[in-house]
Amino acid sequence: MHLSRRDFLQLMGVAGATGFFGPGAIQAAWGAAGDPYEIPDYGNVTLLHMTDSHAQLLPVWWREPDINIGVGPALDQPPHLTGKWSLDYYGVPAKTANGYAFSCLDFDTLAHKYGKIGGYAHIASLVKRYRHERGDKVLMLDGGDTWQGSATSLWTKGADMVGAQNLLGIDDMVGHWEFTFGQDQVEHLIKTELKANFLAQNVFSNTWQELVFKPYKIHEISGRKIAVIGQAFPFTPIANPGYMIPDWGFGIHTEHMQKMVDECRQQHKADLVVVLSHNGADVDKKMASMVKGIDIILGGHTHDIMGPKPFMVGKTLIINTSTNGKILARFDLDVGKGKLNGWRFYYLPVFSNLIKADPEMTAYVEKVRAPYKEKLAQPLATTESLLYRRDNFNGTFDQLLCDALREEMDCEAAFSPGFRWGYCKLPGETITMEDVMGQTAITYPQVTINEYTGAQIKNIMEQVADNIFNVDPYYQQGGDMIRVGNIQYDFDPDEKIYHRCSNMRVGGKAMSATKKYKVAGWAATTAPVEGKPVWEVFAQWLQAKKHVRVEKVDLPRLNSDMKTNHGIAFPKDYGL
Repeated sequence: MHLSRRDFLQLMGVAGATGFFGPGAIQAAWGAAGDPYEIPDYGNVTLLHMTDSHAQLLPVWWREPDINIGVGPALDQPPHLTGKWSLDYYGVPAKTANGYAFSCLDFDTLAHKYGKIGGYAHIASLVKRYRHERGDKVLMLDGGDTWQGSATSLWTKGADMVGAQNLLGIDDMVGHWEFTFGQDQVEHLIKTELKANFLAQNVFSNTWQELVFKPYKIHEISGRKIAVIGQAFPFTPIANPGYMIPDWGFGIHTEHMQKMVDECRQQHKADLVVVLSHNGADVDKKMASMVKGIDIILGGHTHDIMGPKPFMVGKTLIINTSTNGKILARFDLDVGKGKLNGWRFYYLPVFSNLIKADPEMTAYVEKVRAPYKEKLAQPLATTESLLYRRDNFNGTFDQLLCDALREEMDCEAAFSPGFRWGYCKLPGETITMEDVMGQTAITYPQVTINEYTGAQIKNIMEQVADNIFNVDPYYQQGGDMIRVGNIQYDFDPDEKIYHRCSNMRVGGKAMSATKKYKVAGWAATTAPVEGKPVWEVFAQWLQAKKHVRVEKVDLPRLNSDMKTNHGIAFPKDYGL
């Protein structure tokens, strides 16, 4: 995105005075040099990519993590760069529009200055503009985690998001959280509602070991054959309830991916091979090193900023396109016969106050939200501090949730899953029922109370930690560290399993291996359980509080060797 700070502020001033500008109005007012979304014509194929919108139809606040630690070969490599380190790597000045979009620095201040991001009506305006400019050269690709993450997506079982995808003109998509609606609903939506191709080369029937979905789609654009191969999240039955998809088996399936690439190249004479992936960034990087013939991997799942320049493994270009509709990625490609001759890449933050909302999508969003409008708007409490989720360890929104679980369920400690979805609230804003659902809207939300020994608590935390910090990406199952309430600990991500967590305490007192502790939690994955939905517990607590402020976050103290790790923006927060 080529936009100076001065130009951006000028645009902001004009937009504030006269209403939001669409592309044509920006061009008319400032010319091509002042239009942040103007892209010069190049090549014969354009790929547009978005991923992990998590059902957020409206613009939201989204803060990038201040801690995203890489281990082993991923140390200090994208996407494991935060704050200053991330901006320096990509050459983005701090305290600018892109500095706000691509880092956690000065988030509170810059949020007020530059506004919310995303929103399907704003994304639709950009997509329509580029389709108008590039004609039939455009493919619009969705990396999944689209149908889940909001109240309306939960209550409509994903149907509201499928309607939005259809209006947006999605050509191909892959899945992850989509599968938590269960086999029957996924099949129903794909067969009767979804216009896009639902692709997955790595999902097989458990009975017959046959592919459940199309593995790839061959598109003909500008006289070239473009193969898009789908890669669903490989660990869905582990990270989410396997009982919801009992007949389907998942995995990375590197060898089968190679087979699909070869099939596209040799049988279909594909000129370009694109993998639309929900592996996560580090898994994509390893796959690219093992599978030959992939030109581009459009990645998702880990919600990472991997722009404004792609990461390269051999000849394979790899990106990850953030979350919540925050970024629209664009590749303009010169595709020759059997090879990629050249490319240009654009990483476009969707600033909702710079893009006029598309009327058709606006009308659709209003329609699907209308039956729930009153319930969504129910005020619960006012926050006096910034609330966010995305970090390797406790975010402030999760800290509130853990506090609520402990107090409402009368427990000594609490666990909350390390979900990476869930948008932000700024200080002074009202937390509504919609906001609570934006942190908790899943199909297995029951709150449970368990009695765990200290040894069991440590084991749970060690197992989760290994899913995140194993040096082999193929053993990383995504998400962030389990969130804890009233549990304190030291942590070394470079250690091996069972040795990462130490000096563990509950309420400041040393944890006993044999003593039993009463622990509240939610989102059990092994089997259906009884209990109140977590949003009821959280909402009840917020209503009673009326005003909330996060005074203390249960963050671990990190090993001193981590002080210079470029995945840590604020070392002092972690005792460094």
